[in-house]
Amino acid sequence: MSLNRRDAIKLGGLALASSAISLEASTNKNIDYKAPLPETKNKRVVVVGGGWSGLSVAKNVKLLAPEVDVVLVESRYEFISCPLSNLWLVDKVSLEYLTHDYIQAAKEYNYTFFNATATDLDKENQILKTSNGDIKYDYLVLSPGIDYDYSRWSKGDLAFEQRLYSEYPPAFKPGSEHLSLKNKIKNFKGGNFILTVPAGNYRCLPAPYERACVIADYFKQNKIDGKVILIDPNPTITIKEKGFSSAFKNLYSGYIEYLSGTEIEMIDLDNKVVHTEFEEIEFSDASFYPQVRGAKILERFGLAKTAKNLLEADIDPLTYEANGAKNVFIAGDARPMGFSKSGNTSLTEGRIVAAQVVSKMKTGKTLPWSSPTTQCFSAVSINPEKSIFVTTDYSYDPKDKTFDFYNTVLSEDIEKDGLQNAEFLYGWADAVYNDMLATKPKKKGLSPFFIE
Repeated sequence: MSLNRRDAIKLGGLALASSAISLEASTNKNIDYKAPLPETKNKRVVVVGGGWSGLSVAKNVKLLAPEVDVVLVESRYEFISCPLSNLWLVDKVSLEYLTHDYIQAAKEYNYTFFNATATDLDKENQILKTSNGDIKYDYLVLSPGIDYDYSRWSKGDLAFEQRLYSEYPPAFKPGSEHLSLKNKIKNFKGGNFILTVPAGNYRCLPAPYERACVIADYFKQNKIDGKVILIDPNPTITIKEKGFSSAFKNLYSGYIEYLSGTEIEMIDLDNKVVHTEFEEIEFSDASFYPQVRGAKILERFGLAKTAKNLLEADIDPLTYEANGAKNVFIAGDARPMGFSKSGNTSLTEGRIVAAQVVSKMKTGKTLPWSSPTTQCFSAVSINPEKSIFVTTDYSYDPKDKTFDFYNTVLSEDIEKDGLQNAEFLYGWADAVYNDMLATKPKKKGLSPFFIE
């Protein structure tokens, strides 16, 4: 059983386009010509990266300062959402539901969509070099997302890293990785299917647990003699623990084996065996999700720092301004703060960063820190559809210079609230897609949580 041809062609096309901040186009870094953009006498804000954060920044800078020329640089031709992609893996939403038009969004919100790959940065002269020419900017916002860090498992063996990625991709970047994982699920005949949870802060904290649930549900519904083995180095489920624990125990007994506090010591790809500190686990198939770090382009641009052995954006955490680079801001999942690396966090943070940029442009000063908002629905059952939910803001302690969760609300009772939360999930998705991309509702779910 395989993907339908229509979805395969669409995702295959997306796979051909590197991310907006890919290093693949670095051979073009010495090209010295202007990008084909109209001349402007107004200030120009360039945003690199067309994910949740970059789209939000581009839209909101233009809303706050209509006279400003805003350019969104992104190498993909169309937007595809990671949030809700776990449901696409098991055919609960279509690829059309996740896929949206950059050109429509730019037209609706009156900024320029520039289809190119960022390759280099001249900080002194404030010029962004791209695969399609140089762009002079007054302010630059980088929203480059994440890269994977396989070093714990590879011990520096780059050939092993490439093989691990190619054969068992994590599927936490949209496109070909998701296509590969969906094919794995559809063609799975039985045995152990290994999933992993990264250590530290990673993209979408509940997603590995949600993915375990929906795959286990798929095995259960299709009477596949298989089991999801979820290997987690964390001492317990990192978020929505009550809800996921209930799902593992009451919905998927015999279909999910959760191994908490378990470190992978070695992965034997030839024999399909994972070695942990406690045991050896054979597997029929897998998706290995390693630690995450800020996108490598930050290091190339000299805007990264090492924290807990992982590279992250080197910024002022209260203003998002890059250290050592005039009029450069960095937002989204590359941030060093401990906020959830989730879509809703990045979207609401994009509004904050846009306001900081406009304030700096107009007054020379940035604004006091304000909190992004994390709102996250996780599917725990696909037949019938049931979800759990969390929303939280963050607080800042100026004495310790630390951030913490604040005003957190959880809805984890699957039997009581699961069906309603599943309906709210689609209402949330319609709302955020419309916010970023000016789309019309496709599911028409209801959500009282999302605030414009």
